[in-house]
Amino acid sequence: MTDTPKHTPLYDLHVELGGKMVDFAGWMMPVNYPLGIMGEHAQCRERAALFDVSHMGQVILRGENVAQKLEALVPSAMTTVKEGKARYTFFTNENGGIMDDLIVSNAGDHLFVVVNASMRHQDIPHMRDNLEGVEVTEIFDRALIAVQGPKAEGVVAALCPAVADMTFMQTMVGDILGAECRISRLGYTGEDGYEISIPEDRAVEITKAFLAHEDCEAAGLGARDSLRLEAGLCLYGNDIDNDTSPVEASLVWAMQKSRRENGGFPGAARIQKELAEGASRKLVGIKPSGRAPARSGVEIQCSNGNTIGAITSGGFGPTVGGPVAMGYVSAGHGEPGEQINLIIRGKAQPAEIVSLPFVQQNYKR
Repeated sequence: MTDTPKHTPLYDLHVELGGKMVDFAGWMMPVNYPLGIMGEHAQCRERAALFDVSHMGQVILRGENVAQKLEALVPSAMTTVKEGKARYTFFTNENGGIMDDLIVSNAGDHLFVVVNASMRHQDIPHMRDNLEGVEVTEIFDRALIAVQGPKAEGVVAALCPAVADMTFMQTMVGDILGAECRISRLGYTGEDGYEISIPEDRAVEITKAFLAHEDCEAAGLGARDSLRLEAGLCLYGNDIDNDTSPVEASLVWAMQKSRRENGGFPGAARIQKELAEGASRKLVGIKPSGRAPARSGVEIQCSNGNTIGAITSGGFGPTVGGPVAMGYVSAGHGEPGEQINLIIRGKAQPAEIVSLPFVQQNYKR
C-alpha cells in the first residue's frame, strides 16, 4: 500500500490557478499552469515567477557550538558563516559521496536548514543521530515559496521594502502583511530572487498578494527544472548522489580552503585524494547539435566511438533555444569545444562539450 501524497498549504490555490498536479517526492505539486512550461520559464528569465517549494524540509538547529558540530558532517566552513548569511553545502558519506545538498542560514540564536524534499527522511535522522546536544526540529507549520527573476526584488519589496537592501545569500526576518517571515536572497533558477518561509495560516494570502503584482506569475516544477539546468545547477538524484564526490561534480567552490586542507568531515580521504590527483570523471555541460534533447542515461562517446560517460540531466533550454544537457565524462575528456556523440535511440548524434552555465547567473552581489 502506497502512502497518499501530501499537500502543501498552497495546494488548493494551485488547483484554483489551473495547476497540473503530479506526485513529486511524495507531494502533490504543480508541473505547470495554463501559461505552460515555456511561458513560465520566460516569465522567470524576464520578469518574476513564483514557485511553491513547501515540500522542501525546513529544519531548525539549536544548541551550543551548533555550527562547529554541523561542520563535522559537511565539507564547508560553518563556523565562519556570519549572522544573517546563508551557505550552500552538502552532507558527505564515509566514501566521499554526496548524501544531499542543502542551504544553511545563520539565524543568530539558531541555524535554519533547508533540505531536499526527497531526502528529508534521511537528512533529519542523520542530523539527530550525529549532532550531539543539538535540538533538531523539523518545521511543519510554515510554507516556503521562491520568487525568482530580474523583477523579483520589486515584487517582494512592494510588500517588504527592506528586502531591496539584501544581497545574494543574505537572510533576515521580515514583516509581510503583518506576518513574520524568514526571507533569504537566493534560489535555484540562476536568477536573482528570494526564498520566503511563511506561517502556514498566512501562506495563501501572502502568495496571492505577490501574484497580484503585474510582474509576477505562478510557475511549476517543469520550468524550475529547465531554469536550473540552463543555470548549470545540480539536481540531487540526477547529477549528484551517494556515489558522486564534490570534486567530480565541480562543487569544490562550496568547500572553503581550510576545509579542503584540514579535512575533518566524512569521506575526507577520498575528496582530498581527488583534489590532489584529479577525479576519474567530471561533470560537464553538453550542447547537442541537433534538435533532439538528450535525456538522463544517454550514452556519451568520444569521437573515436569509445564510451566516456553518460548524461545525467537533459532537456530543451528555452532561453538557449535548443537542447542542453549535463553529464559525466571520464578523465582526459571534458575540455570545452571537444566534439562528442550522444547515442539517442540507437543513433549517434553529434554534440559539443561546453562551459557551464548555459545562461549567465544573475545574482545580486
